[in-house]
Amino acid sequence: MEYTKLGRSGLWVSRLALGTMNFGVDTDEKEAWRILDAALDAGINFIDTANGYGGERSGLTEEIIGRWFRQGGGRRERTVLATKVYGRMNDPLDGPNAQAGLSAYKIRRHLEGSLRRLGTDHIELYIMHHIDRSVGWAELWEAFATARGQGKIGYVGSSNFAGWDLAVAQGEARARGELGLVAEQHKYNLLCRLPELEVLPAAQALGIGITVWAPLDAGLLGGNALRPDAGLRSVQQRERIAQVRGQLAAFSGLCAELGEREDTVALAWLLHQPAVTSPIIGPRTLDQFERCLRAVELKLGEDVLTRLDEIFPGPGGEAPRAYAW
Repeated sequence: MEYTKLGRSGLWVSRLALGTMNFGVDTDEKEAWRILDAALDAGINFIDTANGYGGERSGLTEEIIGRWFRQGGGRRERTVLATKVYGRMNDPLDGPNAQAGLSAYKIRRHLEGSLRRLGTDHIELYIMHHIDRSVGWAELWEAFATARGQGKIGYVGSSNFAGWDLAVAQGEARARGELGLVAEQHKYNLLCRLPELEVLPAAQALGIGITVWAPLDAGLLGGNALRPDAGLRSVQQRERIAQVRGQLAAFSGLCAELGEREDTVALAWLLHQPAVTSPIIGPRTLDQFERCLRAVELKLGEDVLTRLDEIFPGPGGEAPRAYAW
């Protein structure tokens, strides 16, 4: 496994992060524990979850991870743990504050809930799952500073922020003399390169590491989208496959030339992007997890990167040069 620092922080994390959204939904607890153990054995120390994961039972995924920690063996000590706050937790005690959003109230209550479910006294990276532009940064940074002062969180991250949201957040943090954001979790992959316009260059300029969700675009880049049984997908998914069928066919051909799986190449491409700290892999089974590890070893030559750009053209560069002088 390779490691890199998370944004401008001094925290070293693995180049692959293990996403846990399937745990408790498509992956039962026993298999989830097998995947978590295999991740540590492979050198992956970066585990990503969220308080809302668990399908109809929000918090279930955190509970599964908490029970895994309680097995001991250095599991918690070896893990850089990330979880999130923003969504509804179906807690009647939240009252009118149950709706999705951010506030000092929600940060305090939902952080305590995550710590309890995870069976730990601290979170390395506490992430805002979405931007809430109705709330001032003075309130949010004060709440995070309090949690950090109590030793309950180490760093603060964001997810699904626009480039200008990152800039505003960092500006407010610097005015307070604080570190600010060290990570932005964003959708980015060969089929979704729009973040190259604004979000990625903003993050690089502001010292924010990018962790990537949907690195395989819900499986479209996993090599199975063109199989005959892909028709069993939803209408929306079938329409999406029809739109990108030519690109996926060309991509499959390139991967065949390389003798590599499509998912391996798609993840390896992300690891070649300077703004990216870690793609977040979300395996449902141990076999799927083990297949992901090859991506860290695979080094793509400039000729391959050029061909990938031809198959999956990006937005044309950073803003504003992509559309103006």
